[in-house]
Amino acid sequence: MKRNLVIGDIHGGLKALKQVLERADVSTEDTLIFLGDYVDGWSESPQVLDFLMELRKSHNCILLRGNHDELLQHYLETNSYNELWKIHGGGATIDAYKKLDVAKKSEHILFLKSLENYHLDEKNRLFVHAGFTNLKGVKHEYFSKSLYWDRTLWEMALCFDERIPKDSHFYPARFLLYDEIFIGHTPVTRICEKIPIQKANIWNVDTGAAFKGSITIMDVDNKKFWQSDAVCNLYAEEIGRN
Repeated sequence: MKRNLVIGDIHGGLKALKQVLERADVSTEDTLIFLGDYVDGWSESPQVLDFLMELRKSHNCILLRGNHDELLQHYLETNSYNELWKIHGGGATIDAYKKLDVAKKSEHILFLKSLENYHLDEKNRLFVHAGFTNLKGVKHEYFSKSLYWDRTLWEMALCFDERIPKDSHFYPARFLLYDEIFIGHTPVTRICEKIPIQKANIWNVDTGAAFKGSITIMDVDNKKFWQSDAVCNLYAEEIGRN
């Protein structure tokens, strides 16, 4: 049976990624929609990119861009970085890439450039790393970086009063554009949750892999989900972003 599977943030946790793909019994019949942030946190960021590059040769993969992926691309292209990136997961990535040659780095730059900013399927379901700001939707976004940096969509969803009817002037216009929206970027562990969380028509599938949470795969159609072990337990000698 063909499935549409959405995968939350990975953050260098290759062991956890392989584990959750096995638990979900992923096959070549499935469409895999990755929400971005493949790197930064745990030590295997380069290996995650290598794995995804191979996976898309055999599987139908839609690979979206996360903010950490853009930060890595900048580092690889310029050999410079913002200290904030180093503090927020980039340190482990910098150390990992010191071991790689120029050819491998160039290969990863091409991969990072190939990532998409969003995916909109035939059922009007939006997949995007972070969110969007334009009231007409992602195709009208003036600032493309908002698609993988902005947190206001999720923040609005968290404080949304569901008693407001959809025909009210006070109903958020961004919620009306798509039947469902699937995001990562802001881990649900911030609200003390460990599983995918729905607010309004938005599903957050970032279950805190960079910290003490897991990587999650969710079936877009029936909302069944599978999770890895807590990634920190699979990299017990590392601190991740904790």
